[in-house]
Amino acid sequence: MRHRAFILIAVLATPIAAWSAEPASPPGAQAKGLPYVYTNWKHITKADGLPNDHILAVKADGPRVWIGTEGGLARFDKRTGEIRSWVYKDENKDGKEDTGGLPWKVITAIDVDPKTGDVWLGLFGGGLARFSAGRFDHFHQLNSGLVNDVVYGVAIENDNVWAATTAGASRYNPKTGQWTIFTEKNAPMEEIWNYGVAYHDGKIYLAVWGSGCLEYDVATGRWEEYLDPDGEMEIDLYRDDGIIHVIVTGASPVDGALWVSTYFGTCRYDGRHWRGFYAHETGLPSDFTNNVKARSANECYFAHDKGLGVVADFPTESVVAYTRDPKTLRGVAQVYQHGKHLYTVDMEQGVPHNFIIALDTDGNDTWVGTSKGLGWAIGTGYYPGVKENPEWLSKAKPAPAATASTK
Repeated sequence: MRHRAFILIAVLATPIAAWSAEPASPPGAQAKGLPYVYTNWKHITKADGLPNDHILAVKADGPRVWIGTEGGLARFDKRTGEIRSWVYKDENKDGKEDTGGLPWKVITAIDVDPKTGDVWLGLFGGGLARFSAGRFDHFHQLNSGLVNDVVYGVAIENDNVWAATTAGASRYNPKTGQWTIFTEKNAPMEEIWNYGVAYHDGKIYLAVWGSGCLEYDVATGRWEEYLDPDGEMEIDLYRDDGIIHVIVTGASPVDGALWVSTYFGTCRYDGRHWRGFYAHETGLPSDFTNNVKARSANECYFAHDKGLGVVADFPTESVVAYTRDPKTLRGVAQVYQHGKHLYTVDMEQGVPHNFIIALDTDGNDTWVGTSKGLGWAIGTGYYPGVKENPEWLSKAKPAPAATASTK
């Protein structure tokens, strides 16, 4: 489902070093404390009532969790464990499932309006849908101002709904019925393939293939471009001079920080400084990244093609990589600091699959959408940052001589 015009090789042109500009402790040294590790996981799949195991979107909404799949929409109630699903209306031939008129099969994005409780759905090839009071309303190119029917991202901004599509972005005001389209004609888009959209603190952030991350100030209507200033598409020529790559798949702003995912690594911007994260020097599972969700300015979750990568504590350069062992099917969590592999935690369950597409944080919990089901990481005893002698340490196996990562 990802658009690839060509394959690039992203490499560093500068010597590998610890990945914070001013490390909290000397390079290679362990910080005083360790990050939190999720060791309690539950899997939710088609066997439990989901329409499909290919999870493309997930949105926590109080006690409810909305799940977008390749085969329809589901709602999971954390209190009761009940799952209700809606499938594409034209495929409900046996009458056993309550479709509720779902206008399209594949759900790629979800957001919930905090004022009305309406659930907005991005549809892969079907446009945009609103689920309100048990009814679905359908918006597409033939009946609305939606610029394209392939919608990858949805975000609520005050009274407006934004949709990131493969032909630009659309903004819709349900109260006035007004649509606004943003393309290369009125926005700084060298390419118009929009992968994601996020809203925070008066600004919209668009993740664009080939155009980096675009910031739109709602009050002034002004745009800010976040690009790689060195102008080299194939390599990151100058370290931390800007966004790590212009093929951006997601942006997650929070607490004065902007976290960005790309096909060639991930990065963070604090308003003054950029910091890029590469798998081979941090311990993250991969550089190919499908999505991003930040919990705070210091903690962020990345959906990779080879596992779940977490910058668990930015100041101490702490990373946790969650994967599923393909042989034993058990969960594995690997803990790194300053690029050094410190511990491996073996778990009965972890992420349901290593190809991860969707993420959301939910209080102390985290939701992970994969190609083989939804993972619920239950944050019992969760803590931000690092602390000494965490509970998970008793289940961990130290890495041999705490050698540097060879990823």
